[in-house]
Amino acid sequence: MFGSLIVVATYVLESIGTTSKIPPNMGPFLAIVLGLAVAAHIANRIYAPDANPVLLPLVTLLNGLGYDMLARIDAHYARLQAAWTAVGILAYILTLAWVRRSRDLDRYRYLLLLAAILLMLAPLVPHFGQNINGARLWVQIGPVKGQPVELAKILLCVFFASYFSEHQEMLSVPTARVGNRLVLDPRPLGPILLAWGFAMLVLGAERDIGFALLIFVLFISMLWVTTGRWNYILLGLVLFAIGAYAASHLFSQVHVRVTEWLHPSTTGQLMYGLYGLGTGGLTGTGLGFGLIKTIPEVTTDYIFAGFGTELGLLGTTLIVFAFVLVVGSGLRIAQTARSDFAKLLAVGLTVILGMQAFFIMAGIVRLLPLTGITLPFMAYGGSSLVANYVLVALLMRVSDEGERAAIAAEATATPISPQGGSPPPAFSPRG
Repeated sequence: MFGSLIVVATYVLESIGTTSKIPPNMGPFLAIVLGLAVAAHIANRIYAPDANPVLLPLVTLLNGLGYDMLARIDAHYARLQAAWTAVGILAYILTLAWVRRSRDLDRYRYLLLLAAILLMLAPLVPHFGQNINGARLWVQIGPVKGQPVELAKILLCVFFASYFSEHQEMLSVPTARVGNRLVLDPRPLGPILLAWGFAMLVLGAERDIGFALLIFVLFISMLWVTTGRWNYILLGLVLFAIGAYAASHLFSQVHVRVTEWLHPSTTGQLMYGLYGLGTGGLTGTGLGFGLIKTIPEVTTDYIFAGFGTELGLLGTTLIVFAFVLVVGSGLRIAQTARSDFAKLLAVGLTVILGMQAFFIMAGIVRLLPLTGITLPFMAYGGSSLVANYVLVALLMRVSDEGERAAIAAEATATPISPQGGSPPPAFSPRG
């Protein structure tokens, strides 16, 4: 509720800074924002009453601030984002209602892998897939257009968690003998490497370097969490270096982004974003007072630069801390998970959210090349918003199961005396 009030206050301040008056649709906006937040909260109380109490308020806060910025930039995008937010909340509720136990997902790992493959292949289908800005990621059916890979990343995470949890011992304990030494048996890695390699090939064919990097980091992170072996990290770094070098020479859009990152021009998109951050300074120009419409793609790739212009370093730092808290909540959920599958699933879903936010924010400040990934919950994007709400719902399901198991274990470990109090301490005679 407090997060919703911050969203409403931000909306009012932006309207005053832009038009010098309170927005006329203040009542309906307040009702919609509070209504969606209350609907999600009621769903938690019904389907996941013991789930993490921090994650959903943080998500709704980030989503609301993103909507406020879109309303400040373009009313058309704001209306679309509001509609997609409602769809996302509905998807959140339906996911909690449908997935009553996380182990149900474990049973259908290969069906989910097949669904992920079909979703990734969908943009390559003629007359349905669309090529935008050099990447073939979008599928349009009638008036609805979206990126199927947004949902595919979640299904791949479920498959990785299921496979790794089942083969954890074989992947981490040396069992194969080479001469007089025991080494890791490479055979269990075969199916999972095949699935990952296929995903990389499809995303490469679609010129989707951002999501290819995200799936790569997801795979390596979950493999390391499963085994605890640093040699997998070293192998991942080597493969990443080879892949990055090949992509910069094979794909023109990757070459352009790397070149702009290394040698930004005064007319490039990156420089406009950096100018916006520089204009904001420490405290920003104020909500509604920044010239953020001069920043290219400010509704999608560069929305973080828009916040930096009007909120300054302090405001963007608070946004970064909000994402850090989201990641911390996800890792806390993984710690309390009741099974290896649920633990790995929570880690993978958290990696998706955290690395997606890191990649785009690091690209804006020129720490990394831009990847084209949207900032979760804040940037405009219907399929991204809906998929991320489904992701959060799965995290809440894992959290609810873990907390309930912990409560039950604590109740079992603390017996109650017949008089209702704690049992007296046992007498131990001396000597």
